[in-house]
Amino acid sequence: MENNEFTVAAGGDIKWRFPTVHPEGRKFGLIAAAITGLAFVMGWEFLGWLLVLVTLWVLAFFRDPVRATPQDDSLLIAPADGLITLIQTVTPPREMAGPEGLGDAPMVRVSMFMSVFDVHINRTPIGGTIKNVIYISGKFLNADLDKASEDNERQHILVERDDGLRIGFTQIAGLVARRIVPFVKPGDIVAAGQRIGLIRFGSRVDIYLPAGTVPRVVLGQRTVAGETVIAKLNETQAVTGVQQ
Repeated sequence: MENNEFTVAAGGDIKWRFPTVHPEGRKFGLIAAAITGLAFVMGWEFLGWLLVLVTLWVLAFFRDPVRATPQDDSLLIAPADGLITLIQTVTPPREMAGPEGLGDAPMVRVSMFMSVFDVHINRTPIGGTIKNVIYISGKFLNADLDKASEDNERQHILVERDDGLRIGFTQIAGLVARRIVPFVKPGDIVAAGQRIGLIRFGSRVDIYLPAGTVPRVVLGQRTVAGETVIAKLNETQAVTGVQQ
């Protein structure tokens, strides 16, 4: 097959389906529904209908849609749904730096801000072994701020592939977020795009790109966890974008 040819997948039973609610959120949905039912029983109809909307929002917040992840070892996949708000060259966090981590040289950090309306299930950018999961307590500043990566409650996750490539990314709590919930632990083997955790009620995720790699996303772009290509390894041609 020539290099300019590609394989076209045969059609399948691909249809839109209503996202399921992640088990982590079902208890909150039940609590909201119970309070809503109580309001109607007490005759507080106006409040009851307001609480119906709250219950629907709670269920929507914990929605867990199926994602189609590109299968290519050269690609880094977005770990979060959200808005690209920061693309900066920074030194890696000290918790992930050093010879057993990401090293000490400056790296490009891409930040994805998740509003309370985004899907909050986070996914791994590459497949490999979970090398470290490091939780750090902190403040609850606006996750859109640059200093949130150093001051806020956060959780670093380091993934290592069989070829030695390491990718680090960080879940950061925000103004409303009050808990980071991990689904993985050190030693777990994950596939690219696999669910690794969630952050409750608005937050941010940072990913650190390896040296010699530039992002394929631009400021103001929206990402889809498990689907959007954040970068291609060793690709040095930056992309530009325009808001329209």
